[in-house]
Parts: sequence; structure tokens; C-alpha cells
Amino acid sequence: MLTRPDPGGVTILFEDAPIRAREGESVASALLAAGILAFRTTAVSGAPRGPFCMMGACFDCLAVVDGVGGVQTCLVPVREGMRVERQHGVRDVAAEDAA
Repeated sequence: MLTRPDPGGVTILFEDAPIRAREGESVASALLAAGILAFRTTAVSGAPRGPFCMMGACFDCLAVVDGVGGVQTCLVPVREGMRVERQHGVRDVAAEDAA
């Protein structure tokens, strides 16, 4: 498992739990460093999925970031106060359009 002596100075929230992160790192890297391996569940079977490629090609790192679903967390840098939640199934575009 990935461990770090210095978790960083940025705090993000994953499902309302604070996670320390390093400025400039991706959301996926911060979550993995915190021991979080499943970022989403699949639409059909509900199987857990987590980052695989870490370069935006596989879409297994999708999560809800600041209320927006379908975000590729491996491509998004952390930001102080960012709210991240697991994505369950497919992204709900209608709900996002209403927000």
C-alpha cells in the first residue's frame, strides 16, 4: 500500500470524511494514498471500480466531485475544500441539469 510521511496541506472531503492531500496532486492519487480503492460502482452489477490507468483512458476512476458526476479523478487536481463522493451507477445528467 502507498504510504507517505507527509500527507500534504490540502484537505478534501471524501463522503464527508477529511482527507489530507498534497497541493497539485490528482484527486485519484490523494484518495489512493488515503487507502480508498473503490471510487465508483458499475451500473449493471454494482461492482466496485477504482483507478486503473491514471491517465484518463479507462474511466474507472469516475466519481462525483463538487456535485458533478462522471469526473475523471485522475485528471483533476485537488483543491482545498473539494467534496468527493463515490459514483453509483451511471451519471444522472437530468439531476445535474436541474441543479
